[in-house]
Amino acid sequence: MTPALPSFETLPPSRLMAGCGLAVLAVLVGVSSGAASAAFLFALDAVTALRWRHPWLLFLLPVAGLVMVRAYALWGRGSERGVSLILDAVHRRAPAVPVAMAPLVLWATLLSHLYGGSVGREGTAVQMGASLAQIWGRRFSAWVPDPSLAILAGIAGGFGAVFGTPWAGALYAIELPVLGRFQWRRAIPCLIASWSGHATCVALGVHHTTYPLARAISLQPWGGLWQCVVAGVVFGLAARLFVAALRGWGCGFQKLNLPRWTWPVVAGSVVIVLTMILGTDAYLGMGVEGRLPSDPSLVRCFEDGGVTAWSWGWKLIFTTVTLAGGFKGGEVTPLFFIGAALGQALATLAGWPVPEFAAMGFVAVFAAASHTPWACAVLGWELFGAQMILPALLVCLVAHVVATGTGLYDPRTQSNSPARPD
Repeated sequence: MTPALPSFETLPPSRLMAGCGLAVLAVLVGVSSGAASAAFLFALDAVTALRWRHPWLLFLLPVAGLVMVRAYALWGRGSERGVSLILDAVHRRAPAVPVAMAPLVLWATLLSHLYGGSVGREGTAVQMGASLAQIWGRRFSAWVPDPSLAILAGIAGGFGAVFGTPWAGALYAIELPVLGRFQWRRAIPCLIASWSGHATCVALGVHHTTYPLARAISLQPWGGLWQCVVAGVVFGLAARLFVAALRGWGCGFQKLNLPRWTWPVVAGSVVIVLTMILGTDAYLGMGVEGRLPSDPSLVRCFEDGGVTAWSWGWKLIFTTVTLAGGFKGGEVTPLFFIGAALGQALATLAGWPVPEFAAMGFVAVFAAASHTPWACAVLGWELFGAQMILPALLVCLVAHVVATGTGLYDPRTQSNSPARPD
């Protein structure tokens, strides 16, 4: 006979109390992450508008980087590792995520965007969420003795809130720290935190960017199947190129024996020179929208001729040098831009539908670089419609395999083998 499922009456009081405590913890983490993300997004819009009104602020980017490095040296030593530090805390339960990480990364990201650094916003939201979750985790340590659950809830709450994608946010927090197998026991707190964060962000008046819905692509062998596989290979190679360029800039700074404090000065100077050579500031900041309607931008990647054939490459160069120099903000939104622009270039060259392959590039390059193909397929569903989930999953898995062996985060926290569900 099939054993009966335990009811609330038969559960031990300690286990029931722990379950209730974990749910309350996840809600509190989600709400605090969502509120922090909402404040961050409003501030981000304000500093971006200020930079657009005063283009000369770009010339202060090296000075801003110098101030940033000094601030981290004084008050946030160790926090500069960002997501890699969070993953270490998840796996080892030590060192703890510093409380100072949240205010430092918020301030540093706004500074990067104000002066024209080519950075994103996901890293900031995730780090703020994890730092705030650490505070709540300590308060609930008697009921939830595993601090990694609080940190993962913070990751989910931050990601789900900042992009308005709660399902992808939860799965991202489950998949990101995977070392071989998913741990589904983490799913419930991550789902609660991600939805709580998203709901809080929306309730506070945040309006997320909307993208055009893509059409379904046939996966028949004679239809779109082989195109998706080819695109996945291209997007995986782009992810490898991004990681190689990011590490290459850092190695170059080291080989020149440059003191660490000079890295943002050099990186900021490179960004200034490239902007002057190209004659456009379209590759500064996140790149979701351009200062001018004609500027290449993420939202224009879905239009025929909206970006140039090499927009993805320029964004890759701008972003990798900015991040290698120590500026804060994250890689995800720039990776969205790179993938969508590359998808448009590939589709234009091959005569394929532009919006669909831009949408697949949007999620696949990030999936390959972060090794989170399942979360990114769900991200594609939430952003571009349910009809895209199968093509997006195929492209993300192919890109993930192509990029195996390299990734955005430290090798010791990065799985080199595909994750298998429990």
